Amino acid sequence: MGERSVDLCVIGAGAGGLSVAAGASQMGASTLLIEKGVMGGDCLNYGCVPSKALLAAGHAADAMRRGERFGITAQEPAIDPKGVYGHVQGVIAGIAPHDSQERFEGLGVTVLRGAARFVDGATVAVGDDRIRARRFVIATGSSALVPPIPGLDGVDYLTNETLFDLPAIPEHLLIIGGGPIGVEMAQAHRHLGARVTLLEAATLMPRDDQELVDVVRKRLRADGITLHEGAKVTAVGAGPSVTVEGVGEIAGSHVLVAAGRRPNIEGLDLDKAGIAADRAGITVDGRLRTTNKKVFAIGDVAGGMQFTHVAGYHAGIIIKNALFRMPAKADMRAVPWVTYSSPELAGVGLSEEQAMAKHSKNLRVLRWSMGENDRARAEAETEGMIKVLVTKKGQILGATIVGARAGELIQVWALALSQKLKIGAVAQMIAPYPTLGELNKRAAGTFYTPTLFSKRTRGIVRFLSRFG
Repeated sequence: MGERSVDLCVIGAGAGGLSVAAGASQMGASTLLIEKGVMGGDCLNYGCVPSKALLAAGHAADAMRRGERFGITAQEPAIDPKGVYGHVQGVIAGIAPHDSQERFEGLGVTVLRGAARFVDGATVAVGDDRIRARRFVIATGSSALVPPIPGLDGVDYLTNETLFDLPAIPEHLLIIGGGPIGVEMAQAHRHLGARVTLLEAATLMPRDDQELVDVVRKRLRADGITLHEGAKVTAVGAGPSVTVEGVGEIAGSHVLVAAGRRPNIEGLDLDKAGIAADRAGITVDGRLRTTNKKVFAIGDVAGGMQFTHVAGYHAGIIIKNALFRMPAKADMRAVPWVTYSSPELAGVGLSEEQAMAKHSKNLRVLRWSMGENDRARAEAETEGMIKVLVTKKGQILGATIVGARAGELIQVWALALSQKLKIGAVAQMIAPYPTLGELNKRAAGTFYTPTLFSKRTRGIVRFLSRFG
């Protein structure tokens, strides 16, 4: 049995854990990192990286089918599954060295491979090793939530952890769950030639602005995806097949479960360390401290917004608190999110519904259509719009964009919210022409339209013209 004592012990080598470990070690803290699975966690191996690589392959295939928009003869692409999945695995392999055990040991981090469990409030065990630390960080992430559907456990269903290792593109993919993961994977596989049926128990992407979601919904259907909303899956059968209430049995070749995420807290023995948790994740305060103040939790396992960039942001909060004893708090008001469909859907800040509830008598909704942007016209990507929510005094409350490269365009609004800029800052920005970025400036400029072109303004101009 080995006894170790360090300044900081990090459990989980995903995006958040790696960021904390690298920062702490390079700042002089003795740091130990524990990982029972693969380095890089879900994002690198099963999530963000492979899903976006597969989406890119799908977009390339779809571009061949849509060439007539530019006077180019359209053709059905020949899909090479080995090449497609080779691209996905190649992207993972290219990034893996950055997240590898060797790199982190080179940074001075001690890396232990194995499952961690708390022995008491200040000690963690990994096999026969015992680690005591001044501070602990739990960064174990989340896994696919598998709903208790009768018959599901009797078929070889897919999750994001197994989806990218298939020998061939599925013939007919049945997807349970119409959130961002379900939508992205539905479109990627459809573009790669699969038949796709997407089943959502409520409404498509229910957490997003439904006016803008409708743009994505129409594109999914135009792509040939069969979409069932309000669909209660009552059973899964061999074949496989799914039975949907009011619809009947739908046969397919593969079933993908994309019905949400659950925090990875099993086996940690949190109760032995006095750490409270529930089905949503580990309970944390504004400083990301658990109910044991020596232990922090970050990223997906802490509940809330489950994004890699949130885990990275949390890492900076931990460094300030654990190393520098600064009472830094996480501010989630300016965290953007993106669904990488085609067109993309991105948002930051309050939704229109939330803004209406808080500012019903003081709210203005600014809009600009993608079809009114010259670059979008040149690229035949005119689907979509931007919606910006502001108070009557120009305070920015939130923004949502649906359209080409919405994930890039939303960053202006994330900056504006994080720095508490008013709408005038974006309206007065000089945007290069022709770019999609002009969309942001044009939407912001509509805030001033009623005043600039009012009867009062025209009167002032006429009055001043009398003086030469």
